[in-house]
Amino acid sequence: MLSRERVLMALQHKEPDRVPFDLAGTVTTGIHHIAYKNLLNYLGIPKDKIKIAEIHQQLAEVEEDVLQRLKVDFRPVYSKLPSGWLPKFEEDSDYTWFIDQWGIGWRKPKQGGLYYDLASHPFAGFTTPAEVINYRVPDPADPARLVGVQEEVGRLTKTTGAALCLAGVSAGFVEMACWLRGYENFFMDLAGDPAMAEAILDKTMEIKIKFWELALSQMGDMVDVVVEADDFASQNGMIISPATFRRFIKPRQKVLFAAIKKHSDANICFHSCGAIYDIIPDLIDAGIDSLNPVQVSAAKMDTKTLKKEFGDVLTFWGGGVDTQRVLNFGTIQEVKDEVKRRIDDLAPGGGFIFTPVHNVQADVPPENYLAMWETWEEYGKY
Repeated sequence: MLSRERVLMALQHKEPDRVPFDLAGTVTTGIHHIAYKNLLNYLGIPKDKIKIAEIHQQLAEVEEDVLQRLKVDFRPVYSKLPSGWLPKFEEDSDYTWFIDQWGIGWRKPKQGGLYYDLASHPFAGFTTPAEVINYRVPDPADPARLVGVQEEVGRLTKTTGAALCLAGVSAGFVEMACWLRGYENFFMDLAGDPAMAEAILDKTMEIKIKFWELALSQMGDMVDVVVEADDFASQNGMIISPATFRRFIKPRQKVLFAAIKKHSDANICFHSCGAIYDIIPDLIDAGIDSLNPVQVSAAKMDTKTLKKEFGDVLTFWGGGVDTQRVLNFGTIQEVKDEVKRRIDDLAPGGGFIFTPVHNVQADVPPENYLAMWETWEEYGKY
């Protein structure tokens, strides 16, 4: 069975020959470049140079030979940079800085830094919605963003047989707002200045819809999954109340997902970390098809319960093994036991894509990653 056939069956809540496996199909199912280097050395296939696929999280670009060796069923598809814009890197005595295309500042400590952490917000000093509306960003519908992408999709389809995941152009509504405005400022906007909050959210919606209309008008029938991501929750609960989510976020999600579905039948894979159990019905109603990362260590995110309550309509894309404790600090036996448990909970009836909870972090031992993979290979058969 080809990977794409296997994935489509699983997404249709049918049981293929085995549970599909994802590594690096999205920017929330990837692997940190340090963990990747260690894994390659452990496998006996070291690389001279590891490319970075995503700057903020320092994710590795996983090469085709590795994807094939690990039987990965997905391949990522990324848009290009807008015309006339290049990433801006600066340095001071302690940090390397990166300014992204939206004007958001990120920095990575020169000593021991693993990621580019959020550091500056272009909307921080704004006092009126008009300033948000008038803030100029690179055109999300710039044709330069798709130069060569359609050809790459065709090549991947012919040479890999994998399911293709098309990445979005920006972070999600809450995440983007917090990055542009600052967390404290945006949360205060939600509570005390809703016009400002809505201007920021609408700015993000405009960016997203323009990009998806451009991309899917060209490739809507060529990709299998479109990826949208946000973060609504912490380990213990929502970072905004369900009522606030339903007032400000869900209506815009409905508009966004309807725009996507107008141009493509692709599965909408949506990412949100944390304890989001209370709004899963809202996400389904808004139009998502798959949920990632299924943070099993968060409150009320028990995999058996999630499968029982939502498994008939929602594909679980993740939850294969906990990445806060088990995959990085657990014994090999603990890793194996957890993988078996999650497969038992989530695999029956299809609707499950095996991948760890979020990205493989820098401190994950290659022995543990291989123990996870070997257990999936053995127990992930239908």
